[in-house]
Amino acid sequence: MHMLRRAWAIVWKDLLIEARTKQSFNAMVFFAALVLFIFSFALGPDTELLQKVSGGLLWVGIAFTGLLSLSRTYQNEETSGGLEGLRAYPGDPRAIYLGKLLGNIVLLLLVEAVLFPAAGILFQANLWPYAGGLVAVALLGTVGFSLVGTFYSALTVNLRAREVMLPLLLFPALVPVLLGAVNATTLILEGDLMGEAVVWLRVLTAFDIIFFVICIWIFPIALEE
Repeated sequence: MHMLRRAWAIVWKDLLIEARTKQSFNAMVFFAALVLFIFSFALGPDTELLQKVSGGLLWVGIAFTGLLSLSRTYQNEETSGGLEGLRAYPGDPRAIYLGKLLGNIVLLLLVEAVLFPAAGILFQANLWPYAGGLVAVALLGTVGFSLVGTFYSALTVNLRAREVMLPLLLFPALVPVLLGAVNATTLILEGDLMGEAVVWLRVLTAFDIIFFVICIWIFPIALEE
């Protein structure tokens, strides 16, 4: 219970700062919209092609946009010296990971709430009939992305070249998440006549469970290193 209270305090602090400054949210929404616009402009007015590749393009935008949030996960604490205080505070250090993880999930889901309708407009795809399936994919994909990203953000926080090292370490580990999310989204938008999207949702669920256990287990070591 003490760990959960500490994690909640970290989440509340991060979200309160973001609500006041809106630094990350505004930058992420603008960047995501720009990425989707560039993709739609590059593919041209071919409606059938846009709808066919919309799932992949949407998750490419989410991945690069989420990287902006992950790179700032520990930035405020690192620049102000607060990270040392969090490390020295009595209690389980895994609370830091849980707090930062939940903050990243909430922020990325808020961005996706804007991104999905924008993608529907730019790619000329009617997403509303598939809202239930898309929400499930978004939740599982966002959790998996944030699980790995929050861990690697802590691992690279003390590196001089962390802006370069974070994506280099992160994206190879995210291959199962992106593969599952892209395939599930594409199948759902195509109607999923064979029910294959469920298989990819199970892959995402298994990934989330496995990596939650791994990351929460070795996070204290990564934080100290």
